[in-house]
Parts: sequence; structure tokens; C-alpha cells
Amino acid sequence: MATPYPLCYLNGQFLPLEEARISPLDRGFLFADGAYEVMAVYGGRPFRFKAHTGRMKRSLNEIRMEDPHTEDEWRGIFTKLLEPNGNADQYIYWQVTRGAEKERNHAPLPSIPRTVFAFVAPFPKASADSVAKGVACVTAHDTRWARCDIKSISLLANVLLRQLSVDANASETILLRNGDLMEASASAVHVVIQGEIRTPPNSTLILPGTTRGAVEKMAERLGIPHRSINVTEGELRSADEIWLSASVREMSSVTLLDGRRVGDGLVGPLYQRVRAAFEDYKRELSTQPW
Repeated sequence: MATPYPLCYLNGQFLPLEEARISPLDRGFLFADGAYEVMAVYGGRPFRFKAHTGRMKRSLNEIRMEDPHTEDEWRGIFTKLLEPNGNADQYIYWQVTRGAEKERNHAPLPSIPRTVFAFVAPFPKASADSVAKGVACVTAHDTRWARCDIKSISLLANVLLRQLSVDANASETILLRNGDLMEASASAVHVVIQGEIRTPPNSTLILPGTTRGAVEKMAERLGIPHRSINVTEGELRSADEIWLSASVREMSSVTLLDGRRVGDGLVGPLYQRVRAAFEDYKRELSTQPW
């Protein structure tokens, strides 16, 4: 990932990132008590803003916190962070923690001012090689907690699972639980079987992906059958195509899984159609208010 731009937002102030400070008693620092979002920005315009702010509100509700900002207030914060960078492709990271107490308490949950932090960084473009040839992935048992639907800042399990792919010189770690596909360490996973796109249904074990929603929208536009349905490990391994989707990753075609070719080992035809529609969708939204 690229180095963030120098301006950040912290608790009502816009200031240099290197000067941003939080209390060591912040519950986000002590307990990972908070939620976060990452949103792509194309040509200076946030992509699927309402979906991301809606998911943040949902994550906060699930951990018994109210969103400290309205949609319009978030829009104002992001606009000021993006303005210095012009029309560049970027991404926004923002998080909300429960705040800093005067002491360290597991419970009761305190009613204190929230800590709100946001920064912007250049959008990391996929390499030409990975676009043309696809990426390699490995599989692993899903060792995360039981509330993966919350976009929690507690990401240690995800970090360790992602490291498995780094160790194998692969792009991502695809997660399996009780013989079924879940998602990847930081991506949704789609499989193509007999011309149909299948994605594991949202549940407490799967994050409701915003880019996943865009992929499904493109499939509908193209008239490609798609379903949210359980996918077994056997179906994953025998799939014609496997795709990853995420805000910063966008879409990737998996052509190698645990050292074995996926399908014919080439970027698949359905992926190419949906990816082209996704690029058109980005250009379409760039002309609309957010």
C-alpha cells in the first residue's frame, strides 16, 4: 500500500498525519474497541459512498455504538481530506473507537467522546501482470472470531491468515470453515460453476462486501446468473473461475489455488466481461453526485 497523504482528520481537526496523537488509554488501542471502513475514490469521487457509510453505521450498531457523524458530516470530512489531492485515484480509511477513559475497564461500556480518525492514500493499482495472468491464492482454516460481519479494527486473525499467503508468495488466503468456503482474509470470494456466479451468503461469519455488491450488480446488468449460496470446498477447488473482490483490490482473477490451476489456468471469460462492466460502472458514477 502507498504512503498516506500528509493531511488527516482526528476528532474535529484537520492536521498533519505525523502530528496526530491519541491517548494510550483509548479503548481502540487497548481493546480494539471500534470499527473501520475503506472506500475507493476514483477521479476524486468516492465510490459507493452510501454503501460504505451504511456499513459503518451497521458495524457500530452491532458493537453498541452510535455513529458519531451523519452522512452529510462524513461527506464534509472526506471532501476536505480529498481536496488537496485533486482528481487523483485514492482511498479513504476511517475508523471510530469508543474513546479514551481515565482507567482501563472491560465493562460497563462507557459513554464517552468517540475517537474519530481518517486519512487518504494513493490508490494502489494492480500490476499489469496480475491483470493479464491472474493471481495465486492459498487456502487455510478460518480461525477468525464469530462476528466477521462486523468490520472491526480487531484484525489480528486476518493479519496472521494473510501472512500465510505472503509466506507462499501468493496474493490472498481463501478461508474454509467446516468444509465450506467463507471469504478471504481481506476480500470476498466468488466462484463460477457452469456459467453461474456463486458467492457464499452473508452471515455473521462473512463481511457484507460493498465491492461484492458491485460485482453482483454488474452480473445483473450483463444477464449472468448469480446466486448467494453455500459453496463447498470441493466446489471451490473444481470451479471454472474464482474471483476476489474488495474496495482497494477491486477485482482479481484467481488462476492458481494451492499450487494447482483454476480451470484452464487462464483469466476466465466471465471475469473479463464483469471486470469490463465494473470499469464502465466506475466511469458512470464519476459523473454523478455522491
